[in-house]
Amino acid sequence: MKLSFIFSIFLSCTAILGHAQRIDAENISFQLLKEPTNAVEAQNRNYSVTVNSPYNITKEDAIKEAKDKHQKNVDNYDQSVQDAKNQHAEKLKDYEADVKRLNEKYRTESEQYNKMKTVEKIAMNAMPPVLRLPSRPQMNIPQKPVYTEPDLRNALIVDNKVLASQISIDGFTRGGNYIDIAINMERTNFQDNAGKSFANQPTKLVVKQGGTVKIDKNLFSDFEEIASSPTNEINLSAHEKNYLQKVIAKINDILAENYGFSKIISTVKLESVKNKGEYDDLEKAHIYVTTNLKKMQAKPDYAPNKTAFENLNKGIDIWKATLKKIDYNGKKAIFNGKIATYLYLNLIRLNLALGNKTEAEKYLNEMQEHLVDLKLSFDQNYELKALEQKLYN
Repeated sequence: MKLSFIFSIFLSCTAILGHAQRIDAENISFQLLKEPTNAVEAQNRNYSVTVNSPYNITKEDAIKEAKDKHQKNVDNYDQSVQDAKNQHAEKLKDYEADVKRLNEKYRTESEQYNKMKTVEKIAMNAMPPVLRLPSRPQMNIPQKPVYTEPDLRNALIVDNKVLASQISIDGFTRGGNYIDIAINMERTNFQDNAGKSFANQPTKLVVKQGGTVKIDKNLFSDFEEIASSPTNEINLSAHEKNYLQKVIAKINDILAENYGFSKIISTVKLESVKNKGEYDDLEKAHIYVTTNLKKMQAKPDYAPNKTAFENLNKGIDIWKATLKKIDYNGKKAIFNGKIATYLYLNLIRLNLALGNKTEAEKYLNEMQEHLVDLKLSFDQNYELKALEQKLYN
């Protein structure tokens, strides 16, 4: 009788252990091709670029500009010396007035201090006044201008053809006209404000796709700070070159977003249940998803990607079908809340990683409806909030 009782307890424990699910996690890295906003068929992936700007600067122009600037400084040198003398005279006048005022103040305070009795000085903790005079201003005569050859590495040597050559769309061939890019830009404008340098460069970008305008943007019309010093203290040529490259980079970013394909390396955490028998289908789903994620290549028009997505969806379909079997009230059920939790998190994580925010939100909403029954751990709650933030930000 005693042995029979012990054996029944053993069978009961075995049954409970048989339904205890072990959830393992794995980080899967995969490649993802970011599709452009405006898709273009492979046979039409060609473009032309026309730039209209005031730039037509050669090496000789850069040298001439440096010499002209030097000559201007030479011509203005006598006036700059006189300006320095005038400024010094004004500062000297202010200095002498300050010295006179401070001496008078010192004399008055000394007389008042000397009239005080020793007892009063101690009671008031009074100290004898001290005369502190400012330093006498020095005259700073500017040095005579000396000509130096310009550093052509920083010189702005560019024309419309050079600018057009810097515009490109990755994955497209230059020379066709299916994508027609027209850029009209002004030369960089500089201005001073509160001792700082600001610049703008109004630029018009118009892109036609098959004759239809797809992009029409005005760029860099607003002035923005480029240096914490005024324009007469900075290398305008170098700053203009940098600002122009900023404009070109922005145009290339806009074209890439609208027409270019970009490779994204992503990692997603996926969980799986390891118990054999009841969960063989879920193990099969895990294999479908993880192996086919790894097969994907970030290449446009890559045929194997279609097969990989089809097989990946077979695994997702198993996850969806299993969610319909969940018994949220049965802790000992084969498909209980623990299984539901890992499936929902997998579906949210995977869809976010693939850029399917609508699907991710769908499963987030479903999971939230069952949160009372799921009883998430601290880490699971923390991750769910992070996924929600990622979804809506």
